[in-house]
Amino acid sequence: MSASLALPGLGDAERAAVMIMLLEEEQAAEILARLAPEELQVLGEKMCALGDIGPEQITDAISGFVDSTSQAVISARGRNEKVRTLMTRAVGEVKAENLMERILPLGDSSGPAIELARWLTPKALIPLIRGEHPQAIALLLVQLDPDVAAEVLHALPIEQQPQVMHRIATLGPVSAEAVRMLEDLLERRIGECHGRAMLSLGGTRQAADIINNAGKAAEKRIMPELGRIDRALARAIEAEMFKFEHLFALDGKAMGALLREVESDILINALKGIPEEQREVFFAAMSSRAADGLRDEIAGRGRLKLAEVVEAQKAIVAIARRLAADGTIQFGVGGGDDEYV
Repeated sequence: MSASLALPGLGDAERAAVMIMLLEEEQAAEILARLAPEELQVLGEKMCALGDIGPEQITDAISGFVDSTSQAVISARGRNEKVRTLMTRAVGEVKAENLMERILPLGDSSGPAIELARWLTPKALIPLIRGEHPQAIALLLVQLDPDVAAEVLHALPIEQQPQVMHRIATLGPVSAEAVRMLEDLLERRIGECHGRAMLSLGGTRQAADIINNAGKAAEKRIMPELGRIDRALARAIEAEMFKFEHLFALDGKAMGALLREVESDILINALKGIPEEQREVFFAAMSSRAADGLRDEIAGRGRLKLAEVVEAQKAIVAIARRLAADGTIQFGVGGGDDEYV
C-alpha cells in the first residue's frame, strides 16, 4: 500500500503543508517567512511526514482551503494601489504605469485630491472649481455622486451650466493627462482655500446636516443627550440645524426679535409658501393691525415660483442663525423636562 493511500483525510496542518508544497519555491518561502517559529516547526514536520501525496490529498487540501475562505472578505480599500505595486514589481515602473492606465477606467486612477473631492459637500466643492474651464468642471462632476454633482451644477453661473452639460454629454475617452491636470487643479485650490493644513472635516455644521437628515425622531433622541454632555456644543450644533419650520417653535418675544430684522418683501414671499395655520405663529408676534396688513399683502402677492419662496425662507433662517449666535433668540436644548424641537 502506498503512503498516499494511508492518508484518507487530512487535518488542517497537513492541508497547509500540501498547499505550501504546491507553490513555487519563491512563493512558498515568502509565505513561510511570515510564520512564527512554532508554526514553522509544525508545518515542517507535516511536510516531511506526509510521504507521497496523491490526487486525493491534493484535492482534499484545496477543498479545505476553499472551505476555510468561504466567509473571508478581501477589502477593496487600497486595491488599486496594491495592484499597481504588484504590477510594478512584476514588470517595472514604466510598464506598470502604462498598464494601469489601460486597466483602470476614468475615476479609478485618480489621485488623493480627486478622491478627497468625492467626500466633500457641494458647498465645499464649489470654491474649488469657481472660474475654471467648463471641461475641467465636467471632468470633476462625472466622478461625483449624481445628487452632489447636481447641486454643484446648480451653483455654477447660469450661462456656464449648458456648457458644462454639453461637455459631460460628449466627454468620451479621457486621457490620463487630463485627469492629472484636474488633480493638480484640485490640489492647488485646496491649498488656496485651506492652506497647508489638512482639510478640516466634520464640525458642528456637518453634525447638524447629519442630524437634520436623520429625521425628527433621531433629532429628539440625540439633541437632549448632547445638551447634557456638552451644552455649549449642543447650542452650536442647534444654531446650524435651523430649518424654516424650526422657527414655528419660537416664543412670541423671540419671533418679534426675528421679525424686526426681516424685510417685508422677504417675509411675504416666505409666508406665501406655507399653509395659513403655520403663518399664525408669525402673526401672533405682531400687532393685530400689522398682522392684518401682512395677510392682505400675502393674498395680493399673486403666484410665486417655488425657488423664490425657498430663497426667502433661507434668508430668514440665516437671520435666525445670526440672532441665535448673538444670543438674541434661543431654541431649547434638552435638559430637565425641556423638550428639544
